[in-house]
Amino acid sequence: MFIFKYLKFKYLTIHQTMITYDKVTDIFCIVDEFCKNFEKNTKNFIIGKASRRPATMSNSEIISILLLFQISGFKCFKHYYIFYVQRHMNKDFPKTVSYNRFVELSQTVIMPLTMFLKTCCSGSCTGISFVDSTPIRVCKNKRIKANKVFKGTAEIGKSTMGWFYGFKLHLIINDRGEILNFLISQGNMDDREPLKKESFLKKIFGKLFGDKGYISKQLFEILFIDGIHLVTGIRNKMKNSLMSMNDKIMLRKRSVIETVNDELKNICQIEHSRHRSFINFIVNILAGLAAYSFFPKKPSIKYQTVKTNQLYAF
Repeated sequence: MFIFKYLKFKYLTIHQTMITYDKVTDIFCIVDEFCKNFEKNTKNFIIGKASRRPATMSNSEIISILLLFQISGFKCFKHYYIFYVQRHMNKDFPKTVSYNRFVELSQTVIMPLTMFLKTCCSGSCTGISFVDSTPIRVCKNKRIKANKVFKGTAEIGKSTMGWFYGFKLHLIINDRGEILNFLISQGNMDDREPLKKESFLKKIFGKLFGDKGYISKQLFEILFIDGIHLVTGIRNKMKNSLMSMNDKIMLRKRSVIETVNDELKNICQIEHSRHRSFINFIVNILAGLAAYSFFPKKPSIKYQTVKTNQLYAF
């Protein structure tokens, strides 16, 4: 049975992996340059550096392996690390450690990985943005009471797909499919709460399109004062309101952010039930969001604005 599994994963590494040598080089060079600048600017603030034994693998190698896993096509990180990284990527990562040791080291790069995601992987606002939340399930509903890893942190929430146990990932993207900002909350948080945080909308301006879950008169007024026009649909039995044809068309294109959520869950591995600690859960989500920025083609929309001097009579 073990031989069959080994041959199966060996076949996957040769024929179905998405990793190429150019992709490994590009990701490692970008990550390594960032890690050098990060260590240079933070070395004077590290506590207990003299008593800490230097790790065999550098932070840039650890982060690069975490990012490459998200685009490798593997579903299990353990098999990816043992049967692919240690066997077929010896030239790229010659000083690999054991799997258990790598899991420990991956928890130490949560700070540089977060800064790398915020500074090097985020897009720029174009005036047209989309907001949405997606559930991150940590286990199936029938195993909620037996789950001990996320006891006290995860909560039961409800989405359009039903009840779930876990967290929510709140995303804001632009019309090119680039992630502008993100926030991880418990599963029972209202989707409108992150929009009330100034840090979540720090770089956002123009029009922000959301689904019916973001309907709130108070929230609309707060955002409008800050230069953000929140555009949502209306629920049944609600009074209709005037909306420009351009806003109606862009509101129909809101599915682009749902496509981004789908790629994060199916191409990347931000959602699975094999986590053994909360820190590994956070590292996995951060790595998935960072790896998404390296996708050669992202979900996007195309639109054109026509300027005319024609007068309209109402």
